Amino acid sequence: MKSRILSSANVIRLLVAITLVALMLPVPAVAQEGLKTFTGSFPDGATYLIDVPVGWNGTLFLYSHGYTTPETPNPPADTGDLLVRLYLLSHGYALAGSSYASTGWAIQNALEDQIAVLDKFNQLVGQPSRTLAWGHSLGGIITAGLVQKHPERFAGALPLCGVLAGSVGFWNQLLDSAFAFNTLLASGQLQVVHITDPAVNLINAEQILSNAQATPEGQARIALVAALVDSPGWIDPFSPPPTDFATLESNQFISLAQDFNFVLYFALRAELEGRAGGNPSWNTGVDYEKQVKLSVDYTEVQGLYKAAGLSLEADLKKLNSAKRIVADPAAVEYLQQNVIFDGEIKVPVLTVHTIGDDLVNVQNEQAYASVVERAHQTSLLRQAFVHRAGHCQFTPAEVIAGIQTLLSRVNTGEWEGTDPAHLNAAASGLPPVYNMLFFGAPPSPPAFVDYHPAPFLRLFDTLDQVPRIP
Repeated sequence: MKSRILSSANVIRLLVAITLVALMLPVPAVAQEGLKTFTGSFPDGATYLIDVPVGWNGTLFLYSHGYTTPETPNPPADTGDLLVRLYLLSHGYALAGSSYASTGWAIQNALEDQIAVLDKFNQLVGQPSRTLAWGHSLGGIITAGLVQKHPERFAGALPLCGVLAGSVGFWNQLLDSAFAFNTLLASGQLQVVHITDPAVNLINAEQILSNAQATPEGQARIALVAALVDSPGWIDPFSPPPTDFATLESNQFISLAQDFNFVLYFALRAELEGRAGGNPSWNTGVDYEKQVKLSVDYTEVQGLYKAAGLSLEADLKKLNSAKRIVADPAAVEYLQQNVIFDGEIKVPVLTVHTIGDDLVNVQNEQAYASVVERAHQTSLLRQAFVHRAGHCQFTPAEVIAGIQTLLSRVNTGEWEGTDPAHLNAAASGLPPVYNMLFFGAPPSPPAFVDYHPAPFLRLFDTLDQVPRIP
């Protein structure tokens, strides 16, 4: 979930930016002189970071960072990309953000600590003329949660690659995939909920997954497991999406095994259960035959089952007849508060997502748009999509194009330039260093496209939804 420990690319970007600044970025070089930085901590243990440039223009960007793995460093962050930071500061924008008081699924802490940062900014610097919220991944759901809960504090929001189906829907979808894996490939040996030993549980799951990948039958079932989270089977941001079933499945195996998915399924769910006071997910009433047929991966699953000589109908019948998992009501309530969406947005929101996101699938955007439409607030929402694989794999230029578009909406009261052609033109107009995923990689031209996500497979959550708990 764009864990902040994966930041080496940002360090390299900063180094190359410094190298090229004299030739390509003369304004930022001047703007950095006299930068005021404020740091400190709150009573709950969260720390904050505030940067205010000389000639501050009165606008503040509040950044919400992504998932921080428990027991890893947890510094405050006021931006998700150092080149984007350079751009914003050089154009007179102030930046702020906190660490949150805890790691893991720290949405409750984040919603409190980010508002505390705004109060601290008012105390140390002065009240902004307007504040814009933005954030990546877990920071995307936090960003959307902030403007839902505190619309009076914000003029707009930019959730990037966010968990916008809400916490309940997201973790229920992960449960479906873990449940299928445990039923069809692990013979019920794994702890899917109420996890008591996350490390051992994860090791066992990864070994079973590795063994399954060695046979056609295992590969077919892995594809079914991946289909329940609409895994795109596209992991290389520098290559076009594959079309053959074997490559799709191989990539899905990598996503499950190496790209944080199984860590969430079989280890980090324990951290969530600890803070929620129990298991907040359920699959009572779920028809897995229906779920798989709705998946964007259904044709692949059919093809691999046929090639392996397996009966898909028999496996789906086994899934549907397996003992179901019931949620703990108090834990569901905790996850509803932290956080689900009602669609009642009061400020402009622009979301951005890669269509090949293999961790937070692009269907999250359909879920969010649906609740906004139900609340009759579609005039305040626009969604942009980038044709690229990977979670949060945006170039700095694409992020800046989104920022510019949101600022235009806030300034004028009208949405302009939200179509792919205008977004690509805005990103292309930035120096070449902004149009790379990381230094040393080939150029990545802006890749905004017209796209409509498939439906999110699980019932995404609205405030009036009653969980189906017997």
